[in-house]
Amino acid sequence: MYFYQPSDGHGLPHDPLNAIIGPRPIGWIASVDAHGKRNLAPYSFFNCFNYRPPIIGFASSGWKDSVQNIVETREFVWNLTTLDLASAMNETSASLAHGEDEFIRAGLTPVESRLVRAPRVAESPVNFECRLSQCIQLTGADGTAVDTWLVLGEVVAVHIDESLLENGIYQTAKAKPVLRAGGPSAYYSIDESQRFDLIRPDAR
Repeated sequence: MYFYQPSDGHGLPHDPLNAIIGPRPIGWIASVDAHGKRNLAPYSFFNCFNYRPPIIGFASSGWKDSVQNIVETREFVWNLTTLDLASAMNETSASLAHGEDEFIRAGLTPVESRLVRAPRVAESPVNFECRLSQCIQLTGADGTAVDTWLVLGEVVAVHIDESLLENGIYQTAKAKPVLRAGGPSAYYSIDESQRFDLIRPDAR
């Protein structure tokens, strides 16, 4: 077994942590600042944390525009990244000056949300409109503050392209979601051939 203590470094060409915890869904987060200027950015430290109320969240290394906007307005939108949108999503990861519009850079269409001020990505087949529930600065085990912020939001509205629903059941593979993997450039998608089913013991 390869062994290392993270505090001493991993001794490998690339930190394996985010490759092991993967592939990870992408938090493609749209927000606006207090003056209505748009921002769109992908976060690979993202997931869903609760059913009722539905709560999703992402972690930002550093206090970035997305975090600032969400704290100011208490709203954001998550947009599903699909295989067809992978290049556009990657474009929105560019380091732009504050106020520059990632929607324009990536050739994406902002569309009004129903309940929040942040726009949705029109090309994305699934959007979650969210209201901020918590913004938490992470700490190490010793209590030392880390320059990373966990943003948690309650999903208050959901938009789903009806082509992804079959008999009322969302078809994960049909959406061709893009998932982040390890290393500086690795991503994956999925298809129906990779599916397998398990029935929980309590449901047998």
